[in-house]
Amino acid sequence: MIAALYSGGKDSTLAVHRMHKEGKDVELLISIVPQNDFSYMFHKPNIRLTALQAEAMGIRHVLFDTPGEKEEELGDLEAALKLNRVTEIVTGAVASTYQKNRIDEICRRLGVVHHAPLWGVDPVKELGELAKNFEVIITQVSAEGFDDSMLGQRLDEEMIRMLIKLHERYRVNLLFEGGEAESFVLDAPLFKKKVVIKSAHKERMGSAGRYVIDEAVLEDKQRQKGY
Repeated sequence: MIAALYSGGKDSTLAVHRMHKEGKDVELLISIVPQNDFSYMFHKPNIRLTALQAEAMGIRHVLFDTPGEKEEELGDLEAALKLNRVTEIVTGAVASTYQKNRIDEICRRLGVVHHAPLWGVDPVKELGELAKNFEVIITQVSAEGFDDSMLGQRLDEEMIRMLIKLHERYRVNLLFEGGEAESFVLDAPLFKKKVVIKSAHKERMGSAGRYVIDEAVLEDKQRQKGY
């Protein structure tokens, strides 16, 4: 069973796409739902809408709740892998050794193969690939230089230029692995339908701004050639 740890964000969606291009189709999407708004391991904003994204891709999907307590939340991930008899797990890890090392250790104990197809990727190249072929929006901001005007905005060439300037000024991680921001994918090459937001609102949680999707549906999209 090839599964992916799926948050609905840009990295996990691109990782599933990369595996597909390599001829390894993901059979299951596992989304861990932390009660803690600032989990060290797992993405929180709009996490339950991963069910809609999974439907768009035609991939089976399961949700697992976790209190989201540091280190303890790893046990919930391990339980999810065991329960679903996962033999290979795909993650969107890019450069965070904190996350990758912990998942590697779980995989070592369970005899599971860990695929991290984005590991070591050039951030600007990934952002360019996403802007060209995916529809990604920003759903949370929580770093210096990031503000609520970014919430709900699409990751496009203009956004990339702004992120590069923020990186140069504040040294923020361009792919947000330091928790600077979170994202949500509305459309991707593997999506048979696209996610359309019907209603959403912005809210503040301490130092973080969040874009909450209140209602979303799947709608048909025109077939795109190539990619």
